Amino acid sequence: MYKIFFLYASIVLMLLSSCTGKAPRYHIGVSQCSEDIWRDKLNEELSMGTYFYDDVEFSFASADDSDEKQIEQIEEFIRQDVDLLIVAPNQMSTVSPVIDSAYDKGIPVIVFDRKTISKKYTAYIGADNYDMGRQMGRYIAAQLGGHGTVMEVMGLKGSSPAIDRHNGFVEALKEYPDIKLAASLQGDWTEESAVRALQEYKGDLKEIDYVFGQNDRMAIGARKVIAQKQKPLTAKFCGIDALPGKGGGIDCVQRKLLEASYVYPTRGDLVVQLAMAILTGQPYKKENPMKSAIVNKDNATVMLMQVEEMNTQNSLLKELHGRVDSYLSQYHHQQVYTLLAAIIAIIVIAASLYIIITMRRQHEMEHEAYEMVTSSSPSPQESIAVAGPQQPSPNTSGPAPYTQQQSPDSGYLHQAYMGEMENDQQPEGVRLPFLEQLRLQIHENLNDSDYSVEQLAADMGLSRAQLYRKVKVLTGRTPVDIIRLNRLNRAKYLLASTDMSISEIAYAVGFTAPSYFTKCFKDEFGVSPTASIQRSVNA
Repeated sequence: MYKIFFLYASIVLMLLSSCTGKAPRYHIGVSQCSEDIWRDKLNEELSMGTYFYDDVEFSFASADDSDEKQIEQIEEFIRQDVDLLIVAPNQMSTVSPVIDSAYDKGIPVIVFDRKTISKKYTAYIGADNYDMGRQMGRYIAAQLGGHGTVMEVMGLKGSSPAIDRHNGFVEALKEYPDIKLAASLQGDWTEESAVRALQEYKGDLKEIDYVFGQNDRMAIGARKVIAQKQKPLTAKFCGIDALPGKGGGIDCVQRKLLEASYVYPTRGDLVVQLAMAILTGQPYKKENPMKSAIVNKDNATVMLMQVEEMNTQNSLLKELHGRVDSYLSQYHHQQVYTLLAAIIAIIVIAASLYIIITMRRQHEMEHEAYEMVTSSSPSPQESIAVAGPQQPSPNTSGPAPYTQQQSPDSGYLHQAYMGEMENDQQPEGVRLPFLEQLRLQIHENLNDSDYSVEQLAADMGLSRAQLYRKVKVLTGRTPVDIIRLNRLNRAKYLLASTDMSISEIAYAVGFTAPSYFTKCFKDEFGVSPTASIQRSVNA
């Protein structure tokens, strides 16, 4: 609720400030390469950015996938002498010269989503298309177990996302020699182009195991064609964009039309912030990568819930905007302005403090739980296995093992876990025993390379989904991450405390190949196992 109050208050303040009738100070031209639901969403977010800046005006133009039309539109923005230009180039080589022309005339240029062949731009903001293609390649390879035949449907020829996503995808498949790339067909980002490309394909579509569409619409188009050839349909499909709403990528994943999609964020709010930083002389970065993530069956439902909440808030914001605008057309009393400004200031301060405290608490909870569940200290049984049996000493000091009676009556961990237990309608308990049980269960099976998340869930008396949600909420990491990190932390402990060889340790902590263990160890700790041993010796 505090988020809605914060947004309402900000909008009211900005609208009240605009009652002076002052003309916009900054005119920003937006040149989109095409018109689709992804770019419609971006344009809407850019327009909503004006709620927070009362001296900004946007002009939008869509090139409808035409280089010539986009060049003409950018030239018109130059003649209008816009204060800043935001461009998503249709194709790199053909549109770059006119973008260079705007830059040379002193107009700041933000290149968004797609790149140019020139460095004549003020700033770039967008997701890493190369990494997206590479991640989807690795995801598909993992789903196929390293064996199979795949197909790629590419976006518009000559566009930077199509080029980068293809290069990343092909690079990822090089790691899997038993996966065959049957073809990289040419599309143009539309579903119809994918249907046409697959219908014209001369190969056997019955042998295709997986299709990577460079966006979700093309992946769905490919699915329609292959479904006519494979009876029953055995091929699987994934794409990029993960748009919200009915028929969007997230919805398609939830309905199992796609196995996965990759969030390609719009984040018009960040684009507006970057534009205003440039126009007002504030610090900014030239390269501004945006974060993204894979959407699959494990998180599609949660993401849809978040999207529905965001859409509800956006609708409320638009309604509030209209009501306040109507109100301001009738009332301009200074006392009302002063009172509202004071209320807004209080709400903003309170909301900001609440957000900071909440985020800090969440971080502390996750870090404490994560440290607990991935501790490298061995259990008593494991210590005996390494060092040999020892007789207990009557004078042994140190803290007693944690028990159910030692319930922590204070602290973030206990509060959050009790809330989690109430949501699950489980018997009363405390959080620490669950984490300790999780840690011990993993440690007891560290040497079992076949020990899976499903088996861990069964041993914990939970479904896979319940285990995933609990571990994710408590530690910020997935069960797969926790199992792997426990294996690596135990390996690090054994490297420092035993004379076991690296191969022996790799097998002892559940890795099936010492080479893969070495790679994972170096990725996690930044040094090889051999270097880790040397450090321990030197220490």
